[in-house]
Amino acid sequence: FCSSLSKEQQDLWPVGEQYALEQLDQFIEQSVCHYKVERDFPHIQATSKLSPYLNIGILSIRQCLQALFRNQHGNFHLVNEGQQTWLDELLWREFYQHILFDFPHVSKHIPFKKDSQKIKWNHNPEHLTAWQTGQTGIPIVDAGMRQLLQTGWMHNRVRMITAMFLCKNLLIDWRIGEQWFMQHLIDGDLAANNGGWQWCASTGTDAVPYFRIFNPIAQSKKFDPEGEYIRQWIKELAHLDNKTIHEPYSSKSDLGLNYSKPIVDLKETRLKAIETFKNI
Repeated sequence: FCSSLSKEQQDLWPVGEQYALEQLDQFIEQSVCHYKVERDFPHIQATSKLSPYLNIGILSIRQCLQALFRNQHGNFHLVNEGQQTWLDELLWREFYQHILFDFPHVSKHIPFKKDSQKIKWNHNPEHLTAWQTGQTGIPIVDAGMRQLLQTGWMHNRVRMITAMFLCKNLLIDWRIGEQWFMQHLIDGDLAANNGGWQWCASTGTDAVPYFRIFNPIAQSKKFDPEGEYIRQWIKELAHLDNKTIHEPYSSKSDLGLNYSKPIVDLKETRLKAIETFKNI
């Protein structure tokens, strides 16, 4: 399998237990203390990127916990908020494993909240294709989807933004997005992926309330303020200034961009989504 990958792809995710253990130790020693503050900024290399190795069993959750507490010299009282936040994320992963075990219907395309099956989703192949290929006209969404296609991975904050855009602003069934992620994510895990999508779609356990809908532009400005992440994945916008890059077509001047215009109005689709979910 490895021989079929390009050198660039192999360099992204080196194989082997030894490499994974080294990455774990390096993250614990150098980065975990900053994790709480930096983890939501996709242009910063602040996450562990250990999920592919956890997914296929090269690493275990117990090894991660052991490394965390070993760094504390055996002290089980975490003294740093970054350590606690990373531990919380590991526990979220385990939580979704238990949901899958105790409520196996979620693995059969049935939402955790079964009454949400009444939602009338849109069937719009053009919108779906635009989302899948990173051509929605919403820069932060397109950057994430292009990163996914090119690397097999996407930053977690951007996963939430892109997922919520699909199932709320486009009102496309979250299960279609769940399947797309599983097809392309190198760390695709049934429990975590399903749990994450149902959180965004407000159909799962402890899910975000249906009326709390991320505005991708606001998220972009908050977590990629200088547009570094967008520039990395959307070369058509790389020349724009830090303000314009988040919503290039809001400018009154003709920028002559070779970039898609927004396929939906964010305010209108937000209101429509709220009304749709309210009526189930």
